[in-house]
Amino acid sequence: MKTIELSSVLTAGKAFTAKVEADSKVNVRSCYQCGKCSAGCPAAYAMDYAPHQVIRMVQLGLEDRVLSSHAIWLCASCENCITRCPRDVDLPALMDTLRRAAYKKGTVAEKNVALFNNLFLQSVETYGRPHEMSMMMRYNMKSGQLMKDVFRGPELMKRGKMSLRPEKIRDNGAVRRIFGRVRASSGGEQL
Repeated sequence: MKTIELSSVLTAGKAFTAKVEADSKVNVRSCYQCGKCSAGCPAAYAMDYAPHQVIRMVQLGLEDRVLSSHAIWLCASCENCITRCPRDVDLPALMDTLRRAAYKKGTVAEKNVALFNNLFLQSVETYGRPHEMSMMMRYNMKSGQLMKDVFRGPELMKRGKMSLRPEKIRDNGAVRRIFGRVRASSGGEQL
């Protein structure tokens, strides 16, 4: 029977916890696991770990488990959790930091969510706003779901909700400069 000394497991994860706290500017140690974040989370039903469990894993330094979880990718950053939190733990900022860490480590559990995020940001950088038609086509091709939602396009175009041609903003250079500053401040890593 293999035994694990709890203190050595906790010591090994302290560096991870400290890095996540520094990167997210969230003091995860202030969470006392009341569960209000999980109770108010509209996406918790689809998560493998409830939001308060994600915080607990970070507190315990369980890097591999938390970075390979689906929960960090399913968080909608709606801020319901932080509104309910009696300790003002900024869970959306924590989830964002965990997503970046998982992306760097190559443990993205929800590949299509990461793909959609990247395509959305590329569209905003290119046109100054999202262009749904090109995003939908690129997403379907890259995710291998070529015919997904293909019959919704004409209906959305008829209602004026989507167009074939992208609508650009006046000063797209300002948007590109914002993206450039973000890339420079993050060392050129993926947004």
